[in-house]
Amino acid sequence: MISSELSIANHRLLTRDQIESFLYREARFADGADYDAWEALWTDDAIYWVPANDADSDPNTEVSVIFDNRNRISTRLEQLRTGKRYAQAPASQLRRVISNVEVMSEDPATAEVEVAANFLLLESKARGTELWGGRTTYRLRLVDAEIRLAYKKVVLVGLDKPLATLGFLI
Repeated sequence: MISSELSIANHRLLTRDQIESFLYREARFADGADYDAWEALWTDDAIYWVPANDADSDPNTEVSVIFDNRNRISTRLEQLRTGKRYAQAPASQLRRVISNVEVMSEDPATAEVEVAANFLLLESKARGTELWGGRTTYRLRLVDAEIRLAYKKVVLVGLDKPLATLGFLI
């Protein structure tokens, strides 16, 4: 690394290790159905978006698989905790692999880092096994020296095709 790159790296909001550790922890909470821990990762103004048909669509004017604000994220989790989400009864067994983690941008003014990563998810359920893949964009924000999830966009491979039940999506 040349000296100017080293200087820039020393002034990053988050290190690669911090970013990857956060992403792995978020995936572990989701895969393990640790909904309380997963919910605690989100900021109060969070957005969780899974586009349908087109990754670059406008979620305010076009249909999405999920386009949730923080309140809707809580409602979705409450349904899972109470068993009122029948698409996941019994719950799928899940394991995610996160790779190709890239820092896309940093904004010191908002203390946010935009990160993108590929994922593969193995879902085992009563009707068989599914393999899901895609790319996720995250906005991670430092809040009181803790990393929080302010935005998550999951673009599924094949999002332009009919989708089976997506019960694994929290």
